[in-house]
Amino acid sequence: MHQPYYKNLLTQETDLPWVRLHASKDYVDMVAMLEKFPAIHQTFNVVPSLLEQIEDYSKQLVKDKFMELTLKEATKLTQGEKDFLLNNFFMINPDKVISYSPRYYELYFKKQGREEFTTADYLDLQVWFNLSWIDPYFRNSIPELKQLVSKGRFFDEADKRIVLDKQLYILEQTIPVYNKFIANHQLEVTVSPYYHPILPLLYNTNIAREANNKTVLPKIGFSFPQDAKKQIDDAVSFFKERFGNNTLSGMWPSEEAVSEHILPFLIEAGINWIVADEAVLFKSLKKRKRDTRLLYEPHLLKREEGSLNIVFRDRNLSDLIGFNYCKWSALNAVDDFMKHLNNISTAFKDKDILVTIAMDGENAWEYYPNDGHDFLELLYKRLSEAEFLKTTTISEYLKTHPAENKIKRISAGSWIYGEFGKWIGNPHKVKAWEYLAIARKELEDLLNSDKRSTLGDKQDLAWKQIYILEGSDWFWWYGEDYPGYFDRLFRMHLTNFYTLINKEIPAYLDNPI
Repeated sequence: MHQPYYKNLLTQETDLPWVRLHASKDYVDMVAMLEKFPAIHQTFNVVPSLLEQIEDYSKQLVKDKFMELTLKEATKLTQGEKDFLLNNFFMINPDKVISYSPRYYELYFKKQGREEFTTADYLDLQVWFNLSWIDPYFRNSIPELKQLVSKGRFFDEADKRIVLDKQLYILEQTIPVYNKFIANHQLEVTVSPYYHPILPLLYNTNIAREANNKTVLPKIGFSFPQDAKKQIDDAVSFFKERFGNNTLSGMWPSEEAVSEHILPFLIEAGINWIVADEAVLFKSLKKRKRDTRLLYEPHLLKREEGSLNIVFRDRNLSDLIGFNYCKWSALNAVDDFMKHLNNISTAFKDKDILVTIAMDGENAWEYYPNDGHDFLELLYKRLSEAEFLKTTTISEYLKTHPAENKIKRISAGSWIYGEFGKWIGNPHKVKAWEYLAIARKELEDLLNSDKRSTLGDKQDLAWKQIYILEGSDWFWWYGEDYPGYFDRLFRMHLTNFYTLINKEIPAYLDNPI
């Protein structure tokens, strides 16, 4: 479960609503539905900076432009605000979500046809955009929301407040629901490094060449291993604060990006296991062909600092759920998935094996009918009934099946083609790394100089801003972010950093990378 850090640290504002909207659609219901399926044991991974942003909403510590324009009376909207609603309040899947509401679909086609909207149209749009982002689980189980869905149109100003109040109520349930299912022994919760950085690239951007020797590197290299360690350690501390006495055993390195260099930091932080992609396994063992005998078991990384277990995901099965089954009927998709698992079981006969399925926890479901509930509920039912398998968390499995195969050196790579090209290599990504390297060195130089005291009480905030800038999403989108959302966010965070350290803002930050 992951969203990048959207909030402006200096103004407490966010121009994008994705933390609030995804939190009302994805993070709670996917855990809560397990109540009907006690045999299902599952691992959920959370990114601390996401939960921090969710808590900011609960504490009213963030100004959300989309929320403010939802609450504004429809009769008082300016023309610019009306244009904003038309351009932004249809940002959800039209075929799988908007079309399920006759009124929202009507408004969608009215906008497509460039017809003029009435005040009632704008008011209904304000409600339906936010209501559609709330998961069907809550639209059906919370009476006030169920009533609004039934009402369908001719909403009033009070209806908008109901939708937003219920959204915030759902957000507040996130950590309590996770803790409830941890206590039920159905759930294992793990974390990623705090602001979701690509750890090997924080250690040294040159490591990208280990994964792909043709990678174009930045002219100003980024190499701050201490930041990689800090992002890990802060995530562990965050987990202990929010999940109390529950033991943190596993970590999902952001984007399953690993390298030999970061292993000591994970071991020293007390992490027992991590997950990576099968491409990394076969590269590490120098296997040219896929070998499921090696894939379907945990492996051991024994190092001077201690030992770390690692499991590797079955990419094919994970991607079927993540990218393919949304186009199938729920029955056909579940039948196909169970057939794959049965074939694996038959191939290994009586051997006890671990098949790891690991995927994005939120983005897939928008492309499924009913936000994936039909598929997931049928899948969980069939998994619960199957006699040839049982679901397990990684920690449960490792207790009874300790890893035996040792990997002498883990290859650098991620879940995307076993390399780092999604975050470094094209001219835009490389330029972003150079800007970040310059800023990071500015902070280092300032803290080592006699001007350190000029930072005053802004030092912690300056560090926080740097760690946010080390997040993976800015680099992911460079070269592909056609609306420029993430470019603006990256430059906003970087501009704020220079403001915090009382330095002149570089002129190059005025222009999109």
